[in-house]
Amino acid sequence: MLKKYLFVFLWSMVPLVELRGAIPIAHGIKVAAPEFNLVWAYIIIAIGNMIPMPFIFFFARKVLEWGKDKPVIGGFFRFCLEKGEKGGVKLQEKAGKGLYWALLLFVGIPVPGTGAWTGTLAASILDMDFKKSVLAVIGGIALAGTIVGLVCLLGFGAVLGIAG
Repeated sequence: MLKKYLFVFLWSMVPLVELRGAIPIAHGIKVAAPEFNLVWAYIIIAIGNMIPMPFIFFFARKVLEWGKDKPVIGGFFRFCLEKGEKGGVKLQEKAGKGLYWALLLFVGIPVPGTGAWTGTLAASILDMDFKKSVLAVIGGIALAGTIVGLVCLLGFGAVLGIAG
């Protein structure tokens, strides 16, 4: 059972997959293994999604800047920088003084490319306060987890109801 929790934990740390992909995986595991506890899985997934945040905030920008001109990795690093900068600029333009609420919503509305990784990178690029950014991203993770969890509950429930 520990392997299943470790599996969703690791998936929640993967960029672009994050919590939004790990929660449906957890629901799939629950279908196959009814003893799998979704509450514990959600907690583990949220923690896994938060662990990379300080590293992204303090180091990702520096690493991306360093690597953007390198032959093999340059294209990917430029893509990541541009994605973070675009996200940050859009966020700042739309938010004005409500930047932290905008960051929370940016991370919390589960659409591709707006997760904790991108939100934290955007906060770093915008030189936002670390503590406030972390709180906004954690709030966004909670919001996204709630939305994705409800969609999964409804979706898996409907599929199992039809199949059963």
